[in-house]
Amino acid sequence: MNLRSRRALVGGSTQGIGRAVAEELARRGATLTLVARNEAALGEVAAALPTPAQQKHDFIVADFSQPATLAQQVQEYLEQTPTGFDILVNNTGGPAGGPILEAPVEAFRAAFEQHLVCNHLLAQALVPGMRQRHWGRIINIISTSVKQPLPGLGVSNTIRGAVGNWAKTLANELAADGITVNNVLPGATVTQRHTSLIEKKVEQTGQTTEQVEAAMLRGIPAGRFGQAQEVAAAVAFLASEAAAYITGINVPVDGGRTSSL
Repeated sequence: MNLRSRRALVGGSTQGIGRAVAEELARRGATLTLVARNEAALGEVAAALPTPAQQKHDFIVADFSQPATLAQQVQEYLEQTPTGFDILVNNTGGPAGGPILEAPVEAFRAAFEQHLVCNHLLAQALVPGMRQRHWGRIINIISTSVKQPLPGLGVSNTIRGAVGNWAKTLANELAADGITVNNVLPGATVTQRHTSLIEKKVEQTGQTTEQVEAAMLRGIPAGRFGQAQEVAAAVAFLASEAAAYITGINVPVDGGRTSSL
């Protein structure tokens, strides 16, 4: 599980699961390049990461709603840092909730670009270097909706499924190059998105926050919400040498909520 000498690019890494992943990979010795749109927040997170003597974390300011610009900024970074990356963690904020029939077509287009297209562009940029080293890890933070669609998350269910199948296809194509591709599927995890979904449910139903949370917890065998650090631990394992023979799979981190195997 030691990640010393490994370089990792982590998306959406100023808060929530992305930040927890960055912190966990750094704690295990990786050198981090953070990607998000808030430069001030990126600087704060990078400065706070564990930094052994040989490490110097940095960041790229980029907006995942602008895929072409993101790809250009990452390519320019790679031209200046020829060592490239060993680990890519694809992560960005999830689409807004709501019934699928009420979702405007543009919501699907925007989510498709922000998630699948950005994931694809980042993989295209980083895989050549991974192939040269015959070692790489691509880990996508998606959702348990890949295995079981979640009520009230129509756009998210649709796009997450597309990302899951993209990842499985990519895993099969890259396995012989020593590159693994896996998906981590967080369940109900305490993040800003989790809080916003609860608040929207409260607004829609007139229930109290406590009532909404209690209903959610009844569907989780573990009887509690997950923590971002627990998702990060799964990512760190998949990024390690110990997971070299694991590829093309979905790993739910959901306290048992998903009802299928």
